[in-house]
Amino acid sequence: MKFIPEQLDPITRTFVEAHPGGSAVVVTSRPQRVRYLVTALILLLLLKFRWDYFLFLVTAFLMFWYAAAVVFRGLAAILSWFGHGEESVSDAEVAALKDDELPVYTVFLPLYHEGNIAAKLVRNMGRLDYPKDKLEVLLLLEADDEETREALSRTGMPDYCRVLTVPDAPPKTKPRACNYGLAEAKGEFSVIYDAEDAPEPDQLKKAYAAFRRDPEKNVLCVQAKLNYFNSRYNLLTRLFTIEYSTYFDLTLPGYQLFRLPLPLGGTSNHFRTEILRKVGGWDPFNVTEDCDLGLRIYEYGYRTLLINSTTWEEANCRVGNWMRQRSRWVKGFIQTHLVHYRNPFATVRRLGYYGAFGGFLAVGGSAMMMLTNLVFWAVLLLYAGLLVHGALHGIPVADQIVGPRFDAAYEGIRIGRLSLKAWPLVYYGPGEDPFWSIFSRIFFVGSLIMFLANFIFIAIGVVACVKRKFYHLIPASFLMPFYWLLISLAAWKGFWQIFTKPFYWEKTKHGLTGDTEPHKEETA
Repeated sequence: MKFIPEQLDPITRTFVEAHPGGSAVVVTSRPQRVRYLVTALILLLLLKFRWDYFLFLVTAFLMFWYAAAVVFRGLAAILSWFGHGEESVSDAEVAALKDDELPVYTVFLPLYHEGNIAAKLVRNMGRLDYPKDKLEVLLLLEADDEETREALSRTGMPDYCRVLTVPDAPPKTKPRACNYGLAEAKGEFSVIYDAEDAPEPDQLKKAYAAFRRDPEKNVLCVQAKLNYFNSRYNLLTRLFTIEYSTYFDLTLPGYQLFRLPLPLGGTSNHFRTEILRKVGGWDPFNVTEDCDLGLRIYEYGYRTLLINSTTWEEANCRVGNWMRQRSRWVKGFIQTHLVHYRNPFATVRRLGYYGAFGGFLAVGGSAMMMLTNLVFWAVLLLYAGLLVHGALHGIPVADQIVGPRFDAAYEGIRIGRLSLKAWPLVYYGPGEDPFWSIFSRIFFVGSLIMFLANFIFIAIGVVACVKRKFYHLIPASFLMPFYWLLISLAAWKGFWQIFTKPFYWEKTKHGLTGDTEPHKEETA
């Protein structure tokens, strides 16, 4: 779907005009499409005439970036465990802040069909330990959302809360609503929360204290951690909580230690309001506007810090609802990669070699890892099955892996005229081509490392549970590979929607578990 300027509201049109080529309103540029088409044609020709070279190149490319993303995320998690990858604000520093010196703080609350939790979100905002005369809560509602509007009117909203109606125009997305809030914001600082969020009461003060440590104003964003208050509900919420604990308590702090672009979380991002306006706010067409803004903050030369404060959210407890949310996230990561890496040379000029490489691994590499995970696991299971079949027919496993030394009488699994048997992974011995022999051994070692990386990430998940004192989640950590396969399925759905519905915002339903408060164990 393409948009013409006349279809867009003035704020959205301003963003698109101020960021030519830097908005997801154009999913892929013409040079990108030409580059991808030429690459695909070359690979198809290679597949037709030299399938062995085709397999070698494609496998080498995927293995390199997959392994790089694995090492990158794993190293970030390990370093943050031993280092200090977050900005720590003490309770004493918070207590020392005087109300009369605190600035006005604006809270953005983009809502859509959230009538069932309207009273809860107003109550959660009221628990913020911040002078109410310096608090501005903007409830951003779509023009057609009468459900939420009526529910809010029944709650008896306090004076610091104000409903702001977003005009009915495309695209109907959260970042577009936030840009309307940004245009109206009165606060020197601002933060975005989701409907079901329960931030720790002192979070605004902690964020302000972190900003105050930076008089040069190089820090544009302070990101609070996210976690879930309903982890005990079912297996899916347990696995989801382990993922978030790993990402926000270990991975993102590691990225901060690396001084690399930080893909922001979708909520609890605190900003210097005026500087946020200067960089353009959020891309209305990107369905993971947080990830896009994280890269843009780095491109403009500003920094993002992580602070020791948590916002409690509701983890999806239903697979269908979870799939809608996750496929949108992956689609947004792909959008962000396509926008920021349209021209690789220009990207290097904006981010530098280090930032461009790190940004690729954090965004494009993550999306690629989620997409290829399903492929690699499918190939692994197929190969394991063929190895077992060969072993049951008297062919030693070593002879199947190192070859070719197959018994000519062994035909493998027959499917019509097709004969499936385990293919040699290592070509070694007299008569083998030295080039392919060396590369086969490199590929074998790489495959082994990738397989063992699964156990490393399981261990990192256990460490994240221990760090959060979520000891009840440790048994579920050993089931994380099944969760990663679920992520891969959602990733392929998001990848398909890039071509079919790139701007479609799949709504996540909240309030499904019935839990309205964080568990005492989680908030301890």
